[in-house]
Amino acid sequence: MKRKLIITEDGSHSYYLPEMEETYHSIHGAITESEHVFIKNGLAVISKQNINVFEIGFGSGLNALLCYAYALRNSVEIDYQGIEKYPLQTKEYNNLNYPQQLDFGNAQEVFENMHHLSWDKRQHVSSFFSLHKIQADALKFKFPEDWADLVLFDAFGPEKQSEIWKREMMEKMFRLCKRAGVLVTYSAKGQLRRDLKNCGFSIEKLPGPPGKREMSRAIKP
Repeated sequence: MKRKLIITEDGSHSYYLPEMEETYHSIHGAITESEHVFIKNGLAVISKQNINVFEIGFGSGLNALLCYAYALRNSVEIDYQGIEKYPLQTKEYNNLNYPQQLDFGNAQEVFENMHHLSWDKRQHVSSFFSLHKIQADALKFKFPEDWADLVLFDAFGPEKQSEIWKREMMEKMFRLCKRAGVLVTYSAKGQLRRDLKNCGFSIEKLPGPPGKREMSRAIKP
């Protein structure tokens, strides 16, 4: 995939994919969007000391880094899995400015380590954060069941990658979640919410990040 580095409105980087006419993050702020959707309305509502997180679309590694920063601030342990079909190349993730923007302790070292770690193997980033990056097609992958406390559904938008937003995938997400497990996504499409509800989730429609009116949170009863 050809990727073009861009600067979003909050000063943080993202990538633009010309062939898809799609960006990895909101142009209104990559960090701002991820913090709002996946941390404030996702990770921060999980009241546990040991949290299993599964991300659909590891991408730039921003969500993993934000979850690491949250774990560091709040003294929780996170077991993180992320699936990605097309990983960034070394020169591509080295260009990203997230560690400088977040500026916690050894952010640069942690971010580089996350990307340098081998794929398809669970490894420790620190004493409180483990990472298992899975290089695979999410549509064909056999997900674990009753594993995730939190699912970060951060695939490319329904208009660009419609197959990954269909009910069949939402059924897999329902099985992936533990009881009281949470799924959060930036999308608030009516069909998505109906599919999540029909799979068994209870649905919350929440205020979205800058540039987006609403987002969705689903909870497994």
